Amino acid sequence: MMARKPKFNERHQKILQFIEDYQKEHGYPPTIREIGEHVRVPSTSLVDYYLKRLEIQGYIERAHGVSRGVRLARSNAQERSMFRVPILGVIAAGQPIPVPEAGQTTYLTDDESFAVEIASSLLPEAERGPLFALEVKGDSMIDAMINDGDIVVLKPAVEARNGEMVAIWLPQREETTLKYFYKDRDGYLLKPANPFMQPIRIPKSEPLEIKGKVVLVVRRVAPVAA
Repeated sequence: MMARKPKFNERHQKILQFIEDYQKEHGYPPTIREIGEHVRVPSTSLVDYYLKRLEIQGYIERAHGVSRGVRLARSNAQERSMFRVPILGVIAAGQPIPVPEAGQTTYLTDDESFAVEIASSLLPEAERGPLFALEVKGDSMIDAMINDGDIVVLKPAVEARNGEMVAIWLPQREETTLKYFYKDRDGYLLKPANPFMQPIRIPKSEPLEIKGKVVLVVRRVAPVAA
């Protein structure tokens, strides 16, 4: 098993991101001075120290003595084609369930069991921004190819158009649900994607909050028995 690379701090992350973005925009890597200006480190020797740490950890490769001699390591470039989305908890795709109490759902992005990795190619740039994920419990969205145990990736939102799949918070009931959203003159209709389940009618007098729109579904594939 390959050893896991040591963690690095936010400044290391900014340096890596800048190198990648600069290379894409200009077709060649940045200088040490340009890196320092971007991350607001005026000392080129300190920037060089950060780069040495990233090189030792295998995140970058350097051609020493060359002005623009830094680049992402091949393996790291492949890793950076993926991005991680935090799994914040569980949402029912059947009847609504109580949401976790405040403090029970956190951004545990350092623990891989609380995050899902997404290939950058699966989402256009406009959809990336801040995202969060929820594990689906229930089978009310089965006809939308969302099964119990799958992960839905959502973009935070407070409004939705009719027919969009959204995560809903019902404060009066203290419940959440994942459904197709419809608004009419009488209130709201939350429709499942399962012909054996009934829609949930929410009267206009009852508060309803949209928490996010589904942008991607990640299937949980069961392991094959030996």
